Amino acid sequence: MLYRILLALGLTSSAALAQKIHAHNDYAQPRPFVTAYEQRADFIEADVWLQNGELVVAHDKPQTAAPTLDSLYLAPIARLFAQYKDKVSPDRTYTFALVIDVKDNYAEVLPKLIARLQQNLTCFNRAANPYAVQVVISGNRPKLDTYLDYPLLIQFDGRPSEVHDQETLQRVAMISDNFRAYSRWDGVSDLSDLDREKLKRVIKRAHNDNKPIRFWAIPDNPSAWKQLKKLGVDIINTDKVAEASRELK
Repeated sequence: MLYRILLALGLTSSAALAQKIHAHNDYAQPRPFVTAYEQRADFIEADVWLQNGELVVAHDKPQTAAPTLDSLYLAPIARLFAQYKDKVSPDRTYTFALVIDVKDNYAEVLPKLIARLQQNLTCFNRAANPYAVQVVISGNRPKLDTYLDYPLLIQFDGRPSEVHDQETLQRVAMISDNFRAYSRWDGVSDLSDLDREKLKRVIKRAHNDNKPIRFWAIPDNPSAWKQLKKLGVDIINTDKVAEASRELK
């Protein structure tokens, strides 16, 4: 049942996920969460650390007080669900994934995160509410063979190099990798045939597992977005969410 819900909402099927937008390092934007939400981003990313027992959001390990995950994301999401009666938006077709890029020790971060999510199951539990926000764990992740030990509140960001059995694969929301491992292309000039074939192979491998694929560190410009879209990249990773939305949606 859960898998069918995710499939219907476009968080599992690679076909349904075509040309989705991932708001990379959203917390670094002038209006964290707000702009990505207004632009209907499909994935919204926050880098998370543990600071004095609190989950905080920052690119590098914070040396001074950093904004909390709750203040920037979890509480605003809960307010939206309260406002729109168990949905995150007046547009009932819209929901998104909150990507938690764990920068600290996952064994310390994940229990605190899960405990916080369990306080708002309507907002974060897809099994209970098909319009809930799916939380996806990226960055420092548990070992693959422990994914099934975690509640369905969270899914995981996979890598092309990882080998999943079919049961574990259901806990993987997407496949992600560093674009620079395949190409140094600038996004404007012609993509070389060699690089194109390397990208096609890894894209095909993800799609064979019925998973969408994302590359980080892509050339972040309209020409690159459109060419990657043509190659079959399902999720465009960008710091320019509003511009990418205009170009691709």
